[in-house]
Amino acid sequence: MSDSSTPSTGTRHRIGQRLSLALLWMLGKLPPRIALFIGETIGRLFNRLPTQRRRVAQRNLELCFPELGQAQREHITRANLRYTGRGIAETALAWFGGARVDHIPCDVHGLENLEAAQSGGSPVILLSGHFLCIELAARLIGPRIRMAAIYKPMRKKPLMDRTMLRSRSRTLADVLPRTDLRKIVRVLRQGTPVWYAGDQDYGVRNSEFVSFMGVQTPTTTGLMRLSRMSSAKVVPLFFNINADGNGYEIWLEPAMEGFPTGNDRTDAQWMNAVIERGIRAHPEQYLWLHRRFKHPPPGERPAYGDALQKPRNRYGAAP
Repeated sequence: MSDSSTPSTGTRHRIGQRLSLALLWMLGKLPPRIALFIGETIGRLFNRLPTQRRRVAQRNLELCFPELGQAQREHITRANLRYTGRGIAETALAWFGGARVDHIPCDVHGLENLEAAQSGGSPVILLSGHFLCIELAARLIGPRIRMAAIYKPMRKKPLMDRTMLRSRSRTLADVLPRTDLRKIVRVLRQGTPVWYAGDQDYGVRNSEFVSFMGVQTPTTTGLMRLSRMSSAKVVPLFFNINADGNGYEIWLEPAMEGFPTGNDRTDAQWMNAVIERGIRAHPEQYLWLHRRFKHPPPGERPAYGDALQKPRNRYGAAP
């Protein structure tokens, strides 16, 4: 018989979420400069801990940058964990920072590329990836570029999910669950650009095995389907911390002319090549802690080994 005084798993999860949100709220109420300093300090502490996530980042960098020496990859790992800590502070500022966040420097480059893509009345999908400053980037982009964003609901963390949704909804035109294809297409056809990140492993269903940073891995065909359904052009969108570390840069590239080609494998490789370009520009700022290569091609060994391989449904969820 279980002890009725012991909190249930669901209760513990809710308490954990509330505690996390309380800490983020306190961090977000600090001046941005101080909050970001604390975040980077947390990131430096991450470097002292031999965590599983750190080993995942090291393995990802080993797979994606075999041409680099171990010392070079370790340098990127340490910088990446520091930016991961900073990302916690960036999330806190995005969710709870209020009007003071508007004063954080943010330069937009290539706005003319978006305007050119829209000039004929074409819908536009903004192709991006999961970089560590993604939450604050969404907060800063919203007032500068009218756009909607696709997101994956955090079903196991409903309190965090509601907070994220409320924050993004303040500055973005709409926030769209990735499974609601009809609504996404409708928003595109109404003329609102939609931000789409196509760089995560959702399983082998609705995916093609193509190279991502030199590793054969399932790559979602969701971008191609959305582009075909809405007749949208695809404009690459990237964002990064600036060289001074006190602000951010947004980059809009020319539209991918001729995309999609009609061949999902060719298009998936094209999409990955675009995202890779953004990663290689700032490798230390990418989400390397994510198990991007969870599903190896048939007959190949898992990329992470038993110790780092997180159990997961091979077929994943539809993008």
